[in-house]
Amino acid sequence: MDGASAAVGVAAAVLLYCCARLLLGDCRVALVAAPASSLDGKSVRALVEAHCPSLADPKKARLVPTPYLVGGVLQTVYCAYGALRRDKQSDIRYEREALAMSDGGTVSLDWYPGQCGDAASEQPIAVLVPGVGGSAYEYHIRALARHLAARTRAGVRVVVANHRGSGRTPLTSARLYNAYDTRDVADVLGHVARRFPRAPMVGVGFSMGGNLLTRYMGDAGDRALLAAAAVISCPFDVELAGRAMDRPGVLSDWLFHGQVVASLKRVLVRNREVLAAAGSGLDFDAIMRATRLSEIDSLVTSKTYGFGSCWEYYRAASSGPWVASIRRPFLAINARNDPMAPAAGIPTAAFAANPHTAAALLRHGGHIGFYAGLPPRIWFLQPVAEFVDAALASAR
Repeated sequence: MDGASAAVGVAAAVLLYCCARLLLGDCRVALVAAPASSLDGKSVRALVEAHCPSLADPKKARLVPTPYLVGGVLQTVYCAYGALRRDKQSDIRYEREALAMSDGGTVSLDWYPGQCGDAASEQPIAVLVPGVGGSAYEYHIRALARHLAARTRAGVRVVVANHRGSGRTPLTSARLYNAYDTRDVADVLGHVARRFPRAPMVGVGFSMGGNLLTRYMGDAGDRALLAAAAVISCPFDVELAGRAMDRPGVLSDWLFHGQVVASLKRVLVRNREVLAAAGSGLDFDAIMRATRLSEIDSLVTSKTYGFGSCWEYYRAASSGPWVASIRRPFLAINARNDPMAPAAGIPTAAFAANPHTAAALLRHGGHIGFYAGLPPRIWFLQPVAEFVDAALASAR
């Protein structure tokens, strides 16, 4: 290679580097939390800084997105359309338990690596709560279940709480899952705690599941059955998220509404007789004409819970106001470029004021994406595992 060619190569490399820096910006984790000295040095910030290098070590606490998945939309699309794929990071098999609820409804609990027959077991349990239209079968949930079981020091056992009517769970009552009602979450945790009274529990929620988990943790306060909780892509302001998703666009029309609305319609139609027998009074003709989640929520959830509109329901369901009341170690991981849960809805002031909480904010990640490297790998698996280990150790 002659001198001119070498100079061109160096110039091209410098230009590529500068373009990448401009495009990617700051890839470091921004931790929003009360001072480490809070709670006599036992704040969540202190916990994270001491035991979670993926969130606090300047050399490790960063997410450089997969080159062809730069941008919140691409990260979100890749997550959604790869939900059912399997690889060595996610190829697991569950053992299912059907849990009957007090109103006659059913929630399915998928255990990994399996249920334990020893009621005296002290092995920690992680309860995973999927988002709207989600279940134990989604790639990111299977990958996290496998990672927590294999990569935590405590060897956590995982149970995924599939919502009513989702994840091949039969709908046996007129009550459907939603972002507002935390009774099913509380009942699942109570059931697991009664089965394994000596096993500490942690919770991990995704999107709407994270919203429910946040509301539960804030409502329960120091009575929470969980030793700690983490939420991924939580829409703390559900109304803001609802309006973002309701705006016409390629992502909302093609991806979100196309998949989620069709999934909810299938649940409703498949269980039409059950809902009719329970006197739900749902207008199935109007439901079948609906094309947006806001229409489904106006026709179903708002009517069921007595709200005047879906927007009133969304305001009531928002978990942001509950962050201030949380009294167990709590971690939120959100991307600033999340197209479904806008960063403006993250209650950063509440996280900065409550020493029991911390929010890890990233420039990249989209909605439940957070893909880095080649081939794409889910970045949040290790930070969640580190936080779970640290929180369990501090609870002893």
